Amino acid sequence: MKTSLRLLALVTIAAGVGAIWWLRVGRGPEVASVAPTRGPVAEIVYATGAVEPTRWAKVVPYTRKRIVDLKLAEGVSVRKGEPLAKLDDGEERAQLAELLATRERRQRDLERAQGLAARAAGTQVSVDQAQTALAEIDARIAAQKDRMEELTLRAPIDGVVLRADGHIGEIVGQSDVLFWVGVPNPKRVVAEVNEEDILRVATGQTALLRNDALGEKRVEAKVGDITPKGDPATKTFRVYLPLPDDTPLKIGMSVEANIVTREKANALTLPAQALSGDAVFVIEGDRLRKRAVKVGLRGARGVEILAGLSEGERVVSPARADYQDGMRVRLAPETP
Repeated sequence: MKTSLRLLALVTIAAGVGAIWWLRVGRGPEVASVAPTRGPVAEIVYATGAVEPTRWAKVVPYTRKRIVDLKLAEGVSVRKGEPLAKLDDGEERAQLAELLATRERRQRDLERAQGLAARAAGTQVSVDQAQTALAEIDARIAAQKDRMEELTLRAPIDGVVLRADGHIGEIVGQSDVLFWVGVPNPKRVVAEVNEEDILRVATGQTALLRNDALGEKRVEAKVGDITPKGDPATKTFRVYLPLPDDTPLKIGMSVEANIVTREKANALTLPAQALSGDAVFVIEGDRLRKRAVKVGLRGARGVEILAGLSEGERVVSPARADYQDGMRVRLAPETP
């Protein structure tokens, strides 16, 4: 009797384990599926960049000096050559005074040599030497005045002071940009494109620009110039995207650019995650059938299917590396 009860218990346990195995394993894993749909698909090249004026220039000091005066503020219109800031020239003025005193002495030396030569008490060689010494000091005075002039920073072009950095009393050097002067419009985006993508980019292509300040709004631009030489250090090429005058983007804003290299309006598409290489897993009943497909455009989310699949079929999405042809699966309920 006890043996029969034990046997019955073992049979019951085995049946339960078998039922669990069948529910969880025997019927195969549960998979989600999608059907190919028709719609637009675009192949893009991603780039990042910043907004800048088409015509602008930086103003930096020629030498390390202290700022003693600031002439203009940000947003003010300037003419080429107009003073922007003054650097300390105390040392240069002292040197100029010394040079001028030396010139007076050499001028007197020349006059003395000329007087002696006129009375036959001196030689023409002495006159020539005095003239040479005077010309030399004149050249040094001119160079010193040029150095002093360089301590007044001036607008390099007509435009607007887009940005001004530095304060009176601050010591600045050649690596410090004190002013950005430019013409506010037209603007452009200077974007960096990876070298492996640059061969797909061409003048006239559409670029969709995004900045967090704009929310979901996209700004459209066209590819303008493409730099003929890339940067071997960053492995990027510069691409210039001109902007219209009414663009909401401001100078200095960072942007993400999606450059549309190819597009199609009514393509049969699948999510990119539904593909395993150039194949998909089609669901036939409770089995997977691996099928090769011909792929066209590869967009950021959708992939164009040129052949190998029809609109009514369903495929597994996402595809996984452990899926096999003929594998038993259970279809998950569709999400509304």
